[in-house]
Amino acid sequence: MSVPVASDPLAELSAAGVSVWLDDLSRELLAGGELKRLIADRHVVGVTTNPTIFASALSKGDRYSEQLRRLGAEGASVDEAVFALTTDDVRTGCDLFAPVHERTGGTDGRVSIEVDPRLARDTDATIEQARKLWEAVDRPNLLVKIPATREGLAAITAAVARGISVNVTLIFSLDRYRAVMDAYQSGLEQAREAGLDLAAIDSVASFFVSRVDTEVDARLDALGTPEARDLRGAAAVANARLAYRAYEEMTAAPRWQALAAAGARPQRPLWASTGVKNPDYPDTMYVGELVIAGTVNTMPGTTLEAFADHGALPAHPPTGEEYTAATAHFEALARVGVDFADVTDTLEREGLTKFEDSWTELGASVDNEMRGATAAAASASGGAGLLAIYLNDHLSGATGGLELFRRAAQTQKDRDGGPELAELARQIEQDRDSLIQIMTDLDVSPDRSKVAIGWVAEKVGRLKPNGHLFTRSPLSDLLELESMCLGVAGKAACWRTLRTLAETEPRLYPEHLDTLLERAEHQSAVLEELRLAAAARALP
Repeated sequence: MSVPVASDPLAELSAAGVSVWLDDLSRELLAGGELKRLIADRHVVGVTTNPTIFASALSKGDRYSEQLRRLGAEGASVDEAVFALTTDDVRTGCDLFAPVHERTGGTDGRVSIEVDPRLARDTDATIEQARKLWEAVDRPNLLVKIPATREGLAAITAAVARGISVNVTLIFSLDRYRAVMDAYQSGLEQAREAGLDLAAIDSVASFFVSRVDTEVDARLDALGTPEARDLRGAAAVANARLAYRAYEEMTAAPRWQALAAAGARPQRPLWASTGVKNPDYPDTMYVGELVIAGTVNTMPGTTLEAFADHGALPAHPPTGEEYTAATAHFEALARVGVDFADVTDTLEREGLTKFEDSWTELGASVDNEMRGATAAAASASGGAGLLAIYLNDHLSGATGGLELFRRAAQTQKDRDGGPELAELARQIEQDRDSLIQIMTDLDVSPDRSKVAIGWVAEKVGRLKPNGHLFTRSPLSDLLELESMCLGVAGKAACWRTLRTLAETEPRLYPEHLDTLLERAEHQSAVLEELRLAAAARALP
């Protein structure tokens, strides 16, 4: 049961113990005064960012142009320019929130910056960039965002042990969340042994919400039964509530109590991805349903304004009965055939891919601006325009192909051919990165809409093997492998085309293209062996 808030819903939310953070940051928000207004009028006490947010910020207005052109004139690389832009904005944001940080005793007034998402599977590289970001921003109210991948867990511990405050992002499952809490405590224990001040270290754990309902609802809709449809729209809140129960259990344990006695700050749960994706659901449901004292809710601007207009608070905090109901909901999902572990694995993988794609888009935009040219200018110049279309069409195919290889490797990881598919998926990802680099070298900017089409096409393609989205027939493996064979053949054709162009285009490197073509031919040979084996199994 909820009760309407008469005057200022965000003030009431803050009074209930929820820290209101904004999931957005841009130079326009900072310089235009809007963020300062949100602090004063909307009770915003923190900001989170991610690669998608920075890519969007760069596409709006011209507040970055002068700095980018100067960096270009100085010979800065794209990665160096991205680092400079993002750390400058975050440092300015930290300064803006410094009074909030002081007023709340260091609890709020926090601004986050994310490590390069391409490093999410590399522990050592993540640790090193976390250090560089921490030193470059050089503000006590900074949080460095580290993805909660398996490789990221060790990076979280290492960063915290060095006194770096961390925002752990992309958490979807309870098991991974417990591992994140363990990693934070391990880092604090090491910091204590090193003689660091634990009170100077802070952390939040960003538990993603709305994306859970989006994926679970899609699977329930695909099942199509009345029992499945009745379960829609409840998994995300249930998952978050069980996460909070896990947090309560952690803070009650002797291990945490010893750290708290030494001055450690709790790693607060942060509800992320709280913008509602389904228009049939109330637009404030992931705020109003998760009003729990001592947590953070980071909202996109539209959700923040919606709650300010008509938000409602629950009549009571979560109870034992609601925890029981949340557990029962996941038992019901399992009974109708939804594998929630696969849901969270999929969400983590797709979340990383989305951030990687946004990072690539950001890099391409930065590169164009530093060169004093735009993608539109490149595509308007006759043959260069046709080349841009050609390369973007192949990038769209590469995006869909990468998703297909990843899914096949996951599906068959414990079967014959699983290791080969896992290695091929890794190579296909490298090939896609090579294509993006070639496009950058040729002043061709990735067309985000085409990349999205490639991703969606792969998802729709799941329906083809047997007419079902989440079950497989004996022909599924065979048809998937045939699709992968065709994809690699198309990629090889692209490399051959570029190899021909390299004879007259100095920005293309023939030796690199020869290597890519040789690898594509090897991939085709491996896939053909796997295809023939699958045919023997499916068509005896």
